[in-house]
Amino acid sequence: MSDQLDYNRKLIEDFRASRENDDVVLNGRPLLLLTTIGVKSGERRTSPMMNFPDGDRFIVIASNAGAPTDPHWYRNLVAHPEVTVEVGKETFEATAKAAEGDERAHLWAKAIESAAPFAEYQAKVARQIPVVILERRKV
Repeated sequence: MSDQLDYNRKLIEDFRASRENDDVVLNGRPLLLLTTIGVKSGERRTSPMMNFPDGDRFIVIASNAGAPTDPHWYRNLVAHPEVTVEVGKETFEATAKAAEGDERAHLWAKAIESAAPFAEYQAKVARQIPVVILERRKV
């Protein structure tokens, strides 16, 4: 876990250092930083992740690389759906919600088309991997 935390810290630093670019990428895919409020700690936690634009919304996948449990950031946003998003040069407040039904199916297909490993992750686990919609909050 320490290796992953170190990797994520470095990725966050690199992202913030290169914010002048609108197209910060991770392995060729768009990257954003999602800051949630910890369920137990109440502290702000930032996680780097791939994203898929969908109109003026951003979509992230709670795959946890095919682990049997949801990632911590997902559990945090379920408890506290008010999040902060950093993407490109922008930082904004958003509300997070899990997609359901037909909308989830549509967004899941879009995610798999953009990043095939998500299908492999789903095949490894019994849980349905959450698809999360990040919508800007009106100020």
